[in-house]
Amino acid sequence: MESLSWAEIITRIFIQFTPVWVLLIATFALSIKFKRRLGLYGKLFDSTIGMIGFALVMFWVYTGICAGLFDMIATHDPLTQVSGMKNKVPGTPLRGAEAGDYPYYLLGGDNLARDVFSRLVKGSWIVVLIAPLATLFAFMTGITLGLPAGYYGKRFDTIISFTANLVLAFPVILLFYLLVTPEIVDSGVPHIMATVLFAFPLVFTAVLLNSRFHTEPAKRNKFMALTLIPMAALYLTVVSEQGTVVALLPDAVDPVSIPGGILVVFVSVVFVNSPTVFRIVRGLTLDIKTRDYVAAAQTRGESAWYIMLWEILPNARGPLIVDFCLRIGYTTILLGTLGFFGLGLPPESPDWGSTINDGRKLLSIYLHPALPPAFALLSLVLGLNLLADGLREESLRD
Repeated sequence: MESLSWAEIITRIFIQFTPVWVLLIATFALSIKFKRRLGLYGKLFDSTIGMIGFALVMFWVYTGICAGLFDMIATHDPLTQVSGMKNKVPGTPLRGAEAGDYPYYLLGGDNLARDVFSRLVKGSWIVVLIAPLATLFAFMTGITLGLPAGYYGKRFDTIISFTANLVLAFPVILLFYLLVTPEIVDSGVPHIMATVLFAFPLVFTAVLLNSRFHTEPAKRNKFMALTLIPMAALYLTVVSEQGTVVALLPDAVDPVSIPGGILVVFVSVVFVNSPTVFRIVRGLTLDIKTRDYVAAAQTRGESAWYIMLWEILPNARGPLIVDFCLRIGYTTILLGTLGFFGLGLPPESPDWGSTINDGRKLLSIYLHPALPPAFALLSLVLGLNLLADGLREESLRD
């Protein structure tokens, strides 16, 4: 077989992404049809910048889901090394291809003879899985601490603000280096941090429901049981790990086991992002708590947590939603940085940072292993920034 031309390569890549195109078209069609009922998300479709950003972000989200969960799009196993395919250029026929094998390396082979295209699409799942979840946990932590710090002030605010500033003053990369060193990992520090940080969603949910339904104990207890029991079970299975200082459950009732490298990366990202979110929430709370509707709620005799969660937080949602999008972009860059320096994630991981690092070693000779993941990282972060701009533009019109 002859090598593919660039037109044939682009056509074949376009065909491989067929599930993504179908999902994108369906998403846009339904969103535009019902946009007047979808609040701020629906108004996003009145913003050209927002729509472009949303399309870029959802392209990679759907790519990650299709490739990671349903094993679609990728043409080969991202870890399989094929003899004779080392550093082959895009469109090279697969040597020794058997029946059922995809006959080409669409974006060529890397320095270990692995398919660059398959590693690109599989690596998107790592970003889609870790970046939004880590950002969400950071927001849960920052909101849970930032609201009372800004509302109550005094000594609690001083202590938490000092701790946040202490974390922010520490160099991020050095902090990551410390957290992923074998000595720190073996000491159980990441698992202890996970136990503390992962508890904040439980605390936030419990306080949220209790403050909303404290005058209706029966309804409150029902809602808390339906939400907190599954969350607590998931929390225990995630943080518990045999052979560590946090062995809370026996193996028989612990079905979830997060690889150590991913857990360290996840905890590190949450730990680094939480102080910034805390400062944003604290600043918004200091401003909003002086508004008339907060004084009216205090006059009605509402509890402090009710005021914080149901009066202050909803009115701070605009800046927080925008920052959430931006922070996912920052987290994506952090994940790429960690992978590039070989911190946390396994060396064979197809994440974009590791793939860029593998490709840059021969960048003066071969461009194809490093450029696709670099472009993917750039396009996702660009999409998140454009999406945040669109959301900010529409939120200011409210």
